[in-house]
Amino acid sequence: MSARKNLVFVASLFIVFLLILVGAFFPDGLDSVSASMHQSIIRNFGWAYLLSAFIFLAFSVFMAFSRYGSIKLGGDHEKPRFSYFGWFSMLFAAGMGIGLIFWGVAEPMSHYLNPPAYLSDSSPDAAKFAMRYSFFHWGIHPWAIYIVMSLSIAYFSFRRGMPPLISSCFFPLIGERIYGPVGYFIDILAVFATVFGIVTSLGLGALQINSGLASVLPFEASFTSTLVIIAVVTVLFMISSMTGLDKGIQMLSKANIMLAIMILVFMLFVGPTNMMLNIFISTLADYGSSLFDMSLSTNPFRGPEWTESWTLFYWAWWISWSPFVGLFVASISRGRTIREFVLGALLVPTLLTFVWFSVFGGAAFSLELQQGADIAAAVAQDISTGLFKVYSYYPFSSVLTLLTVLLLVVFFVTSADSATFVLA
Repeated sequence: MSARKNLVFVASLFIVFLLILVGAFFPDGLDSVSASMHQSIIRNFGWAYLLSAFIFLAFSVFMAFSRYGSIKLGGDHEKPRFSYFGWFSMLFAAGMGIGLIFWGVAEPMSHYLNPPAYLSDSSPDAAKFAMRYSFFHWGIHPWAIYIVMSLSIAYFSFRRGMPPLISSCFFPLIGERIYGPVGYFIDILAVFATVFGIVTSLGLGALQINSGLASVLPFEASFTSTLVIIAVVTVLFMISSMTGLDKGIQMLSKANIMLAIMILVFMLFVGPTNMMLNIFISTLADYGSSLFDMSLSTNPFRGPEWTESWTLFYWAWWISWSPFVGLFVASISRGRTIREFVLGALLVPTLLTFVWFSVFGGAAFSLELQQGADIAAAVAQDISTGLFKVYSYYPFSSVLTLLTVLLLVVFFVTSADSATFVLA
């Protein structure tokens, strides 16, 4: 086992550092090659991403309501390690966190200003489309992807006594070969996906922290200030990671979810409450009635460009996150039944996500449509500033901005903590 750990560690470290060096010294070349590979994969296998995510969702629902739903992820009489509140808090922090704060205003405004070619931009139809697809991209499909990975790891680790590694999930397919070169390759690929999946969200978080501080403090957002923010938050996350899963990650996740709900409730009651609730209800109905069509539509007759740029990118992103989130969620879900695990992970974070988009997207649309504020234009100019632009029209805007920056910092720390736990 020690030889396996050494090989996976050394090979993963080598690949990561090699790509970092290439990116540092040949950024344009790496960008060109990666963009070409991304475009080729999306163009030729985009249908497979959509089909896979839909199958994962159907499988998750089947497992929840089938006879297998009563199986415990652990011993038959084992109790859950964490309370519901602690469990949901860590689920949300690991699975969405920074991304939701970043895109809560930015995504609806982006779709509103630049919808698919068959819709008129900045129109009522574009607004409806923007909210429906924001729900779709952050709804039950991402969590279904996470659930399939988590369920596999939790079952083989907690019920079959196998190592809590991604390779263990492949035992029914390749048997004992998971302990050989094939298994090593799977785990190295999982480390690679975890490292480069998490840095995407952490990079977005650093940009938004920078923009938020620049909007209330006397300095200009720049590349240098972003690096300083990353360095400071990295030190905080290293300190936090030393406290372990029970203390550090759980306590920070609970504090962050309470802070997020406080900001959410404040915006709901101070903002256009009626419009936000109407958006929530109508978009929820629109999402439910269009779910099957959105799940499998590549728009081959209307032009697939928008779907490739957004939906397929998201599905690739969620899949790249699944080793990280899957292993972490499995580790915090021990002692729960499959039914409890699937329904809890599928529905609770999704509901909070829908409310979040309805409140912050609704606030942005109210300002854009009823008060003539150029929120969409601000997002188009700098996507990280959309939320703070909305705050500027509300009372206590500076306080809201600083609280959101704090929220981003703690999400940054908990995401990095979770990734560190998984990588270790």
